[in-house]
Amino acid sequence: MRILVLAVGSLGDVAPYTGLAARLGEAGHEVVLAAHAPFEDFVRRRHLQFRPLPMDLRAELGSSKGRQALGTSPLALARFARMYAARWAEMGDAIVDAARDMDLLLLSSMGWLGIHVAEGLGIPSMGVYLQPMDPTREFPPAMMTTRSLGARGNRAAAKALRALGQAPFRSVVKDLRKRLDLPPIGAAALFRRLERDAWPVHYGFSPLVVPPPGDWPSGRNVTGYWWPEPLPGWTPSERLVDFLKSGPPPVYVGFGSMNVGDGRRVGQIVTAALREAGVRGVVQAGWGDLVADAGDDILTIDEVPHEWLFPHTSAVVHHGGAGTTAAGLRAGVPSVIVPVAADQPFWASRVAALGASPAPIPLRRLTSEVLAEAIRDASSSSCAVRARDIAARLAEEDGAGRVVDAVARL
Repeated sequence: MRILVLAVGSLGDVAPYTGLAARLGEAGHEVVLAAHAPFEDFVRRRHLQFRPLPMDLRAELGSSKGRQALGTSPLALARFARMYAARWAEMGDAIVDAARDMDLLLLSSMGWLGIHVAEGLGIPSMGVYLQPMDPTREFPPAMMTTRSLGARGNRAAAKALRALGQAPFRSVVKDLRKRLDLPPIGAAALFRRLERDAWPVHYGFSPLVVPPPGDWPSGRNVTGYWWPEPLPGWTPSERLVDFLKSGPPPVYVGFGSMNVGDGRRVGQIVTAALREAGVRGVVQAGWGDLVADAGDDILTIDEVPHEWLFPHTSAVVHHGGAGTTAAGLRAGVPSVIVPVAADQPFWASRVAALGASPAPIPLRRLTSEVLAEAIRDASSSSCAVRARDIAARLAEEDGAGRVVDAVARL
C-alpha cells in the first residue's frame, strides 16, 4: 500500500512520524512523509521518502507576528491560525500533489486539510494525532486551558474551539472543495459527519498519560507513543561525551522550537538556576537561540537526539511539547516543564499529576530562584522513582505497531 503521512508543524510534530513511517515501511508499505520543506534533510537522512509542504515555520515563528502567535491564550491561538491560513491555499495544492498516487492518507492534527483532499481523490484517510482533539467531558480542550470547565463546559468548549479554529481557513477550504468537485461543507457539519461515520483516529500518546475518555466516539484509539526513528550512524561529539563522563549526570535545559524571546536573558536565568541548584547542565540553544554562560559545569550544545541524551541526565527542563515530554518519560528521568504555547500546559499538568515533575512554571514566571527550586524538587527521590516506574511501563507499549495493525485491517 502506498501511504502518505502528512505531518504539519514543528520538528517535534514531525519526529514521531518518522518512527511511524519506518514501522509501516518494515511492514511492506511504501511510505512517504510530507512536512514543511526545511525538514527534508531530517526526514531523508532516516532513509524515508519525503515530499515538501510550503512554509518555513522557524522563520515564521521568529518574526514579530510569529512571536505574538506563541502563547496559551485564545488570542495567541487565533494569531497562530491566521499565520498558517496565509499559506493554506499553497498547502492545499501541495497536499493534492503529494496525495495523487497514494492509497491511504495518515493525517496529523494540523494536516486536517487532507480530509478534504482524501475525499476528493477517493482515498481512505485516518487521523494520527499527537494531542487529544476530540471533545470530552473529562477534561477541557488541551489547546486552550488546563482548568476544568465542568463536564458540560469541557465538552462544549472543545466543540466551539474546534469549529472556530476552522474559521480562518474557510475560504480556502471552499475553493479547494470546489476544485475537487466536492459540495461545500461547514466545519461543524464536517465534524458531525466524521463522528457519524466513525472516521478512525489514532492517538500517539500513552493511555498511562491520557486514559481514553469514556465519551469519545467510536474509532478513537490511544495507541501509545510513536518513537522517532533514530538517525543511522549518529554518534555524539567527543566534547559532549567527555563532559558527561567528567562528573555527575547533568540537568538538560532546552525549549525546542519555541521562541522564548530574549535568548540571552533566558540563558542567564538558566545559568543562575543551575548554579544555585548546585547541578551541572547541558543547555541546548534550540530555535530560541538560548545562550548560557558555559564553563566547566555547563555545556552548550546544538541538536542532539533526545533518545540518546536524556538517559544520561538527572532531569530535563523543557517546554512541554508532546514529543519532548514523551522523550523525558521514556528516559525515566524527572522533568521540569516551562510551558510556552498551545498544548504544552496540558502535557505539563499530566506529567505533574503522574508525579514525574514538580508543578509547571509558565515562561512569564520564570526566574532563577523558581527554576532552581524546581530542579531541586525534580531531583528528589520521589520524582526520580516515579519517572523510572513510568518508563518501565511505557517500554511495554507498542504504539506504532498498533497503527500498523490498524492499516492492515483496512
